[in-house]
Amino acid sequence: MEEVPAFASLIGNDAIGEEIYRVAAELFPICRSITGDGVRKTIEVLGRQIPLQRHEVPTGTTVLDWEIPKEWNIAEAYIEDSRGERVVDFQRSNLHVVSYSTPVKRRITLSELKSHIFTLPDQPDLIPYRTSYYKETWGFCMSHRQLAELEAAGGEYEILIDSRLEPGSLTWGEYLHKGETTEEVLLSAHVCHPSLANDNCSGMALLAVLARELGRRRTKLSYRFLFVPGTIGSIAWLAANEATLGHIGNGLVVAGVGDAGGPTYKRSRRGDALIDRAMAHVLRHAERPFNLLEFFPYGYDERQYCSPAFDLPVGLFQRSQFATFPEYHTSADNLEFIAPEHLGNSYRWIVQALDILERDRRLINMFPKGEPQLGRRGLYNAIGGDKNAYTMNMAMLWTLNLSDGRHSLLDIAERASLPFDAIASIAAVLERHGLLAEAADAATQTP
Repeated sequence: MEEVPAFASLIGNDAIGEEIYRVAAELFPICRSITGDGVRKTIEVLGRQIPLQRHEVPTGTTVLDWEIPKEWNIAEAYIEDSRGERVVDFQRSNLHVVSYSTPVKRRITLSELKSHIFTLPDQPDLIPYRTSYYKETWGFCMSHRQLAELEAAGGEYEILIDSRLEPGSLTWGEYLHKGETTEEVLLSAHVCHPSLANDNCSGMALLAVLARELGRRRTKLSYRFLFVPGTIGSIAWLAANEATLGHIGNGLVVAGVGDAGGPTYKRSRRGDALIDRAMAHVLRHAERPFNLLEFFPYGYDERQYCSPAFDLPVGLFQRSQFATFPEYHTSADNLEFIAPEHLGNSYRWIVQALDILERDRRLINMFPKGEPQLGRRGLYNAIGGDKNAYTMNMAMLWTLNLSDGRHSLLDIAERASLPFDAIASIAAVLERHGLLAEAADAATQTP
C-alpha cells in the first residue's frame, strides 16, 4: 500500500496564523447566541472558506432529553440617563446585554435597575458575559466602574432591550471532507458566544481554514466539521445523526486556541483513544510547557459527544484551560488577546495530531532474524550526511525492531521517545526497500 502523504504542506505554512486571525476578526463583531440571525451570519462568514451545509431545527423539536428553544434576536439596547445620554449601549459592545434577554422598555429607578445589572467587582474595568437561555428574564452587563458612576448620579433611567423571543429554529453548519475511507474524524467548534475573540472566534476560524486546506488534499480519513451552538447544538446534532455515529473514529472539540497560554489537551472519556495518544505525543514534542487533563464531565461539547450512551472518542484542545484566566468571559477577551502566532501554532499542533491519525499503521519486518544488512542497501549512506542522522538511524532501528504486526508506528514513536514523523518517514523508506510490509499483506510476501 502506498503511504498517504503527510500534511507537511499544511504544517509548514507560516502565513496560516494571519489567515486564521483575519477570519476571527471578521467573526468578532457578530452578536451570537444559541439561536438567531447572529448564528446564521456566522455560518455565512465561515461559508466563505468552505461549502458549509446549513441545518435548521424548529423550535419545540425534541432532541434527546432537550427541546429546541425559542429563537432570539436583538436589534438595539441601551440605558439612558435623565440627560438623554446612553451610559450603556449595545452598539458599543454586544456583551452589554444578557444573552436571551426578553424585550423591555420603560423608565426605571436605579434601585430596581441594579437587580438586573451584572458586573465584576474584582475586575472593575471589564464587562462580563452572561446568559439566560432557559429562564425568561432580562439584564445588562457593564463594568463595575460604570455602575459606581450610576450610583453616584442616582435618578431614573430609560431602558430599552429591543429583542424578539419567538418560534423559529436552531442553526448549525456542517462540512464533510470525504477521504478514501468512511471512517470520520469529528472536528467541532461552538458558535454561540458573541464578541469573545478567544472563546470562540479563534476555534471557529481555525477549523474553517483547516477545512479549506484539507479540502484541497487527498486524505485517507474523512473529516466532518461542525459549527454548532454549545450544548443544545451538539445535542441536536447527536439526535439527528445517532444512526451513523459509528463512522466516527476520533474527534476534537476546538475552543480558545488564540491566546498565549497552554497548550492544553483534555482527554476523551475513554482516555486511551488514538486522538488522546496523538495529541499527547504532539504536545510532548512541542518544546514548550503543556497541560494534559483527564476527562471530566464539564466544559464544552466534548461532554455531549462523550456522554455514556455515545462515548465517542472526542477530546478538547485549547490553549489556556477555560475559566482559568482573567480574560475568560469578559470584554478583555478581544482581538488584542489573541495573536496570529498563537493561532498558527495551535493549527500546527492539531494538524500534526491529524497526521498521526492518517499515517498510523502496523507493519511487519520482513527480515526479523537479526538486523537486516542496511549498509548493503545504502540505507545508512542515504542519511549519513543529514544533521539528524543519529535520530533517523535510531528511528530506523526502532522501527525494524518493533515492526512485528502488533506495534503501530505511534507505539514505536512512544517507545523510542522520537517524533512520530521520524518513525513514519523512515518506515516509508524501509517499506520501499522491501524490509517492511503492511501487517495485512505480509503473509503473502516472501523475504
